[in-house]
Amino acid sequence: MPDDRPENPYLELLARGAPAEAYERPVLRARADKAPADRLAALERAKLLALRVRGELEGRRRREAELSALFETAHDLAGLRDLDAVLQAIVQRARSLLGTEVAYLTLNDPTAGDTYMRVTDGSVSARFQQLRLGMGEGLGGLVAQTARPYVTESYLHDPRFQHTHAIDAGVMDEGLVAILGVPLLLGSGVIGVLFAADRRARVFEREQIALLGSFAAHAAVAIDTAHLLAETRTALTELEAANEIIRDRSRVIERASDVHDRLTELVLRGGGVHDVADALAEVLSGSVEFLEADEAPAAAVDRSRADGHAVRDGEEDWVAAVSAGGELLGALVLRGHPRLDPVDQRTLERAAMVTSLLQLARRSAGEAEQRVRGELLDDLLDAPDREPRLLRERAARLQADLDTPHVVLAAGIEAPGPGTSATGPATGSGNTHGNAHGNTHGSGSANAHGNTHGSGSGNTHGNTHGDAHGSRPGSTSSTSGGAPAEDAAGRRRLWSAASHLAATRHGLAAARDGGTVLLLPLADGETADALARRTARQLGTAVHAAVTVGASAPVPAPAARPGEVAAGYAEARRCLAALRVLGRAGQGAAAEDFGFLGLLLAGTREGSPDGTGVQDFVNRTVGAVIDYDERRGTELIHTLDAYFAGGMSPARTKDALHVHVNTVAQRLERVGRLLGPDWQSPARSLEIQLALRLHRLASAVGY
Repeated sequence: MPDDRPENPYLELLARGAPAEAYERPVLRARADKAPADRLAALERAKLLALRVRGELEGRRRREAELSALFETAHDLAGLRDLDAVLQAIVQRARSLLGTEVAYLTLNDPTAGDTYMRVTDGSVSARFQQLRLGMGEGLGGLVAQTARPYVTESYLHDPRFQHTHAIDAGVMDEGLVAILGVPLLLGSGVIGVLFAADRRARVFEREQIALLGSFAAHAAVAIDTAHLLAETRTALTELEAANEIIRDRSRVIERASDVHDRLTELVLRGGGVHDVADALAEVLSGSVEFLEADEAPAAAVDRSRADGHAVRDGEEDWVAAVSAGGELLGALVLRGHPRLDPVDQRTLERAAMVTSLLQLARRSAGEAEQRVRGELLDDLLDAPDREPRLLRERAARLQADLDTPHVVLAAGIEAPGPGTSATGPATGSGNTHGNAHGNTHGSGSANAHGNTHGSGSGNTHGNTHGDAHGSRPGSTSSTSGGAPAEDAAGRRRLWSAASHLAATRHGLAAARDGGTVLLLPLADGETADALARRTARQLGTAVHAAVTVGASAPVPAPAARPGEVAAGYAEARRCLAALRVLGRAGQGAAAEDFGFLGLLLAGTREGSPDGTGVQDFVNRTVGAVIDYDERRGTELIHTLDAYFAGGMSPARTKDALHVHVNTVAQRLERVGRLLGPDWQSPARSLEIQLALRLHRLASAVGY
């Protein structure tokens, strides 16, 4: 019968997946039924074959579960989002497939040089979960050090491992006995260890070790992938930040390029420094101002010049020095920018450089124009035979009209001292002017002498003689008292200011004879004297020092009569010298302002001044005293000056001269012998006082 075949019961057991002990029952029943020996033998063979088939089926199912778990792990890796979740799943699957009570994973810490617990499943001990294993310590440390799997049936009694109190205490606290550990390999390096453990003695088979190794490989891949993803995300974040920076830099560079183009256009079309400031303000969205050197914040400008860069000034301002060749020309000040981008800072610095070039170009153009104006005026003074047509053409190119009335002005800068001011004209012109007209003996005459001689007998008088004898007659050099370098600097400032004034007034200017000469047009209704006073005031303000200006009478048409320009210059220089002698340094005047002295100062327009009659009057009136002083080396003329300045009082005279009153009496007695007994009469004394003054002025202006 087919049902009596020995394999039939076992096929039924295989079909329903019966446990291994159920396969003994058919044999036991046959023995109980007293089955023949051949029947029992056939059942035994069928049982063994069925158990073998059952084992194969169990192995296939186990491998299928393992492969399924590995595929699921691979799927998790493919969609990796959370590294901790993937590692937790790997540990859980390893525990489930190996049938262990605990599974856990440790990772190496390169910084600390040990391994730490990363993920656990089935663990109940907090101490165990916080363990750290040094390299070579315990089973895990040995796996991490050797990169090989290790297994033990009873960890605490296994002498192969380096036991430590901390590790053993943790293992005992968790109650672990059998432990399997496999390395997490990444290339040739170990990055961690995957463990499976039981709380009872157990033997791990090769297939289980291989399976755990497969999970460890997946865990290593997961960790590496997570690291790569993290690095990729970091790189993307950095790239996004870099891209944003590049976009910002691009915008800034475009803005800087726009500034560069606009500045270039400004330079090419002849724009000025204020145009540069306006363009920069528009691009940088702030307020930009150009300040002259004396107006800029000194401390910030000094730091900018030292650093070579724009610097912060206060909370919201930036300052860039405008300089060239060590000379400070001014500063650009950007307001309303607490923080300035480095490229914008460079833009401000580039604008300062362009501004310095514009300043230098403007200065060069101005200096060139000054030289041209000076050369034309020099030709008028030195070459009066020049062709008038050529003079007119040269003047027209300078926007000057030499066919209209002009005035020649001689200007000199004064060093601070008695009677002068460091910032403007000296005071006291009214008294001097009134006295210069030669008021009769009394308060007017006495004041005239007081102003001429100064306070004390020797001050102004000594200066007068010093100027007359120590310097070239009529010299327009600065008043003595300053150092040579300071005098030269003052003359340069004066020439620069005079050139600027001449350019704005459509006139001419030149440096000459240690001073400056100007040829300025005379406006309708204006006098030479008024023009001289206004010019002295304007030049004094420009150079921040007292400037004395002497003016000639109007020259009707300099181009048609160039010879009169030279004569007018000589007259202007005499007026300049007279102003200084009369204590009016820092003022301006023409010959018409000096009363009867104007006859001496004006001279003629045909050549040398006509001083013959003046000299004859001086010689006739006090010539005997002058000759006596020259022969004997005495000071009778000086004594006469002091005597009349003191109101004809011997007591005041001796105080002024610092001598004994008897000495004064002896000198006056000698004067009486030379001039005659009536020399102190009102008429003779007036003539003598006029002669004394004309003698001093003649010496000063070159007669």
